[in-house]
Amino acid sequence: MDRIEPSHATRNDLLQAGLKAFQQTGYERATVANIRAIAGVSNGSFFHFFKSKEALAAALYLDALHSYHDAMARRVSERTGAAEGVEYLVKAHLRWVVDHRSQARFLFEQSRSEWLGQVRDQQRAANASFKRSVQRWMEPRVKDGTLYDLPPPVLIAQIIGPAQIFCRAWLSGRKSQPPDRHAKDLVNCARRAVVCSSSAGQ
Repeated sequence: MDRIEPSHATRNDLLQAGLKAFQQTGYERATVANIRAIAGVSNGSFFHFFKSKEALAAALYLDALHSYHDAMARRVSERTGAAEGVEYLVKAHLRWVVDHRSQARFLFEQSRSEWLGQVRDQQRAANASFKRSVQRWMEPRVKDGTLYDLPPPVLIAQIIGPAQIFCRAWLSGRKSQPPDRHAKDLVNCARRAVVCSSSAGQ
């Protein structure tokens, strides 16, 4: 009889089970046994895909990072106007967090964890790719004078920073209202911070 390998769906089941286990008990207290029990898989199935809890967490982190970056980067291009691009980025950030609450909490809480060392190069590559995507929008707008000429990290921080404060408060349970309820005000604040006043309505 041919040996049946664990399916791709089992890997996804394990990732979702890991996310649930980390939410329920915290990352440190979660165990491989917890994750297997939630996923309903054998020990062999777990270790077919992941050599450890840390490896699963790293895969989960990268999946969340790629999902977030994709949601943000696809909203802007070199043809997107300054004010329009700010609106798209703020709203994309808020929408991704609300639609992917568990992933967002994990992504933001675990960004400095030691176990990320095993995928640090992949994390840096993903961040660099995202930065290039956003710069394809930013650089022409700085050149045509519709965005302030600020270092890219400062520009991004001014656009996303206030929205991120609301998101973190909601993810931690300090705020009950979803952060996208404040999308209009957050967009307006971001525009005032980075869009040149003569082009704020463009």
